[in-house]
Amino acid sequence: MLGTPSHKGILQLMRWVLVYLMFGALAWAQAAKSPAPPQKPAATVSSTSTPDTTQVPLTAAVITIPGTCDTQEAGKAKASDCKTVITREEFEQLLNAVAAGAPPATRRQLATRYANGIVMAHQAREMGLDQGPRYEELLKITRIQVLSQELVKHLQEKSSAISDKEVEDYYHSNAPAYQEADVQRLYIPRTKQPDAKEKLSDEEAKKRDQESQDAMKKEAESLRARAAGGEEMDALQKEASTMAGLSTSTPNTKLGKVRRTTLPADQSSVMDLKAGQVSEVFSSPGGYFVYKVVETNMLPLERVREEIRGTLRSQRMKDSMAAIQQASTPQLNEQYFGEAPGTPQAPPKGELKPPAKSPDSAPK
Repeated sequence: MLGTPSHKGILQLMRWVLVYLMFGALAWAQAAKSPAPPQKPAATVSSTSTPDTTQVPLTAAVITIPGTCDTQEAGKAKASDCKTVITREEFEQLLNAVAAGAPPATRRQLATRYANGIVMAHQAREMGLDQGPRYEELLKITRIQVLSQELVKHLQEKSSAISDKEVEDYYHSNAPAYQEADVQRLYIPRTKQPDAKEKLSDEEAKKRDQESQDAMKKEAESLRARAAGGEEMDALQKEASTMAGLSTSTPNTKLGKVRRTTLPADQSSVMDLKAGQVSEVFSSPGGYFVYKVVETNMLPLERVREEIRGTLRSQRMKDSMAAIQQASTPQLNEQYFGEAPGTPQAPPKGELKPPAKSPDSAPK
């Protein structure tokens, strides 16, 4: 159970909530914003230089909000003296927590939004909106959200700590993943194009379609054998297109450089072939494919180093999250929440379950 925060703790938590909501929204907006189109440079009267923040003392006020302060402090001071002051040190602590490395322009936007948020929170307290069980429950939920976000951030940072040796070891242990091949491919349609002018009954059309499929499958095997015998792939592709009655341009046989991950999963065995070898005939709903490997090579480590870092980072993050989730599996009261979607329903009381089928009784 999470403890009930004190009044001071509530105010501090409210600030953090404001920071997460506003800074997070601004960060999203900054990332989503499209760059403005280039314009002709106008005559510059004066250029705005980047401020040297080190010249501002840590204790100096960088945000001042007149007429706004904590209720307890307001009772001790005149209304005219009531103000909220954020020092450089306090503001940079917020920045480092949620928007480290923000440029000057972004820092100013964050400061404006944060100050406006404080004003709104002050008004909410004046109206008594920070009282009652609903408010307390919202704080609990928000605290859980903030802690969850901090955990994810911590795990991401931990998962990103990958040494060069770990990258190199992964590269050598998973060499097939970084093999590259220059390949050519034949595409043989599954059926011939029907003659639109020919009128056939449904039975005749079905028979003609089956004959067409059988002929194209036989053609695929024949073209595969001829490709293995050294015939040019472009000429074979032209034959396949002609036999299928394709009126469009002949498909290009040259796929260029491919990797195991860029091929369909059921065709990735192409990467096991050596230069000059031809694959089996691969069947798909749309037709048949035959590959020929022109040459193979290993991608250099430097070219895939960052890719490997990303792979390791993602896997570590996935493993970390899985370990946390498996450490404690929530149990929900089905009488209250109902059964989970997809849960098989139990038979009514007194009804016998059908006997389980033996392996021999399964349809063959």
